[in-house]
Amino acid sequence: MLPAEADSLTEQFFEFLSVEKNVSPRTLANYERALETFRQWPGEDFTHWNDCTADHFRAYLFHCMKRELARSTIRLHFSALRSFYKYLVSRHGLPGSPVAEVQLPKLERQLPVVLTLRQIEQLLDLPSQIPREKQAPVWLPLRDTAILELFYSTGLRLAELAALGVRDLDGLSDTLRVMGKGSKERLVPIGSYAMKAIEAYRQAARITEGALFLSKLRKRLSTRSINTLLKKYLAHSDIPFNVTPHKLRHSFATHLLEGGANLRDIQELLGHADISTTQIYAHIDTKYLKEVHRTYHPRG
Repeated sequence: MLPAEADSLTEQFFEFLSVEKNVSPRTLANYERALETFRQWPGEDFTHWNDCTADHFRAYLFHCMKRELARSTIRLHFSALRSFYKYLVSRHGLPGSPVAEVQLPKLERQLPVVLTLRQIEQLLDLPSQIPREKQAPVWLPLRDTAILELFYSTGLRLAELAALGVRDLDGLSDTLRVMGKGSKERLVPIGSYAMKAIEAYRQAARITEGALFLSKLRKRLSTRSINTLLKKYLAHSDIPFNVTPHKLRHSFATHLLEGGANLRDIQELLGHADISTTQIYAHIDTKYLKEVHRTYHPRG
């Protein structure tokens, strides 16, 4: 049976998290579950939290991996254990944390879902093919085409596109001034299709200043409304998965890479502060190149 003192340590830890750290109830529940799972793992062999060594936690890690737990789950368990032992060191005089010595497996990096060129073309054509609602302005389909074209042409984030103003658009150089994360400004080139779509929309809607993309009431279009219109067109397509603005961003980057652009250029276009964020597309490129090799090489 677990000593009362050991039980008291976890109770004090959870009180510390709740009162001093103000963690969410969900995090608290996850941490409680993680500590209890570890405590029950060796059964009767568990004596006291202070008696646990790095070897105990390495063995526990091996046990979790043998059970084929997701790496994210394993890392969550060990995050709870590390926090607990950090607390024991700082508040209860434990000499050091045995969990700190354990090297965890890296998270699996999920490759982003991207649309094929055929799927992109189908999506971009939909605003002009679907009958317009009776009370909708004549320029509404043109606006939606411009939005979709601009997403795919520039790889903008949803919030970046929604925040655009007419003054951010430079028709002479076919570029867009974008305010990205961390208030970092960048210039993004606009493709000819997107530029023509924007010009057609602006002319029809008579937009000369203020917000670039307007609602039916001629107010700035919200991010929520942009998501809604994307879902509307998706429902009329045969694309077999949910399409979000971020998937259009991934598609933009992937198609650029497949066309020969390098990662540094894509990093600038996407507004990534760190090249490591962009490097996920290198994995997609490798997969694409393997497919090209298999299809076209005489001994592929």
